[in-house]
Amino acid sequence: MIRNCSTKWPAIQAMLPDLRGRRLVDLGCGFGWFARWARTEGASHVLGLDLSENMLARAKAGAVDPAVEYARADLETLELPAGEFDLAYSSLTFHYIEDFGRLIRMVFRALTPGAHLVFTIEHPIYMASTRPGWLVREDGQKTWAVDNYAVEGARTTDWLARGVVKQHRTLGTTLNTLIASGFAVREVQEWHPTQEQVAERPALAEEMERPMMVLISAQR
Repeated sequence: MIRNCSTKWPAIQAMLPDLRGRRLVDLGCGFGWFARWARTEGASHVLGLDLSENMLARAKAGAVDPAVEYARADLETLELPAGEFDLAYSSLTFHYIEDFGRLIRMVFRALTPGAHLVFTIEHPIYMASTRPGWLVREDGQKTWAVDNYAVEGARTTDWLARGVVKQHRTLGTTLNTLIASGFAVREVQEWHPTQEQVAERPALAEEMERPMMVLISAQR
């Protein structure tokens, strides 16, 4: 399971280029699942970066592989060598970054020509509200609250811990930041479960009511 997104993984995987012989960086690697998986797909080297010492400790304990390296890094200030990587990947991390533009420009420089950036973030419709959650209408139907969508900036929620701060940006801002940094946007998916996934897990039906995640592929 990849960062608790097993239902989204087939769609994410389809966005990834051939990893054989590629040098990868995983921005916000968590427990290191993607790094280990990428090696099974033939990646020559994977650098996993995360701010959490606890997550890095779990990642390092997961497997010993000299071609997988983990390091502590703050993506707000991270600098990577120019032209070092053939793929940059990130799962559910970029929406915590305040200076998204600086990070994307740095990632662009760190990639080789033609290299890809593939990442997932919480969909801005999902995280825009200052009071996120379902509203129940008089007829009993649920609807997702969307307010302050055009007001970008910090959103504080209780998720895994109290007072977690995320950074809301419109979808347009996210895509235009990529374009302004030199990337060509290749694919954008406002993810929703397939009919087969809903049939297998009926609780996923509510994900059809609003997009929770957006998956983006861009190329240098």
